[in-house]
Amino acid sequence: MNIRNTTAKEKMLKKIRQALLQKRENPHPMFEESALYKDEEDSLDVTFAREFTQMSGKFIYCDGEINLIENLIILVEKINISKIYVWEKPLQQMLDQYGFPFRQSQQALEEIEASITTCESLIARNGSIMISNASESGRRLSVYPPVHIVIARASQLVMDVKHAMAQIKERYGDDLPTMITTITGPSRTADIEKRLVLGAHGPKELYLFLLEDRF
Repeated sequence: MNIRNTTAKEKMLKKIRQALLQKRENPHPMFEESALYKDEEDSLDVTFAREFTQMSGKFIYCDGEINLIENLIILVEKINISKIYVWEKPLQQMLDQYGFPFRQSQQALEEIEASITTCESLIARNGSIMISNASESGRRLSVYPPVHIVIARASQLVMDVKHAMAQIKERYGDDLPTMITTITGPSRTADIEKRLVLGAHGPKELYLFLLEDRF
């Protein structure tokens, strides 16, 4: 037995015991009530757009459904894709109304070039998109395709995760989705030679179409 190490250990434990016995006033009594972040000066949409684009996301503002369809057409022509999958019925109905082409099949997922989904909330503080498996898109359409397009409404913007979770609880009550997660930019990893690689474990490109519905 190493007497020197044992003695050092005993001294350390003795100091810990003494510290526990000596009750001191809490140096930060208001810690739990203090704000975790400083207040943002920008609006929710500006804050979200700034943080989202910093994480390599592509942000497109749309002032109405027609503008949304126009921007979708510009995008699919620009990146040259045609196999676009949409599983959520409200999205299908909206796209059908304007004649935007998409596929409804849940087969041959290896052929998907892009997906269009909705989301639960947009978290402005860190530019994240909160999704769950409550919609018909589940998790697959946010993971499999190389291009993920999210259509969200401006009224879904919140500042922090706690506000997004409050929306989830209000929306679903006791029947919460079994999977709730956030997406912060395209899939990425730096495990290989410490070089940033996009699309390693999910979509390589992430687009957020923000549909204005507040005015």
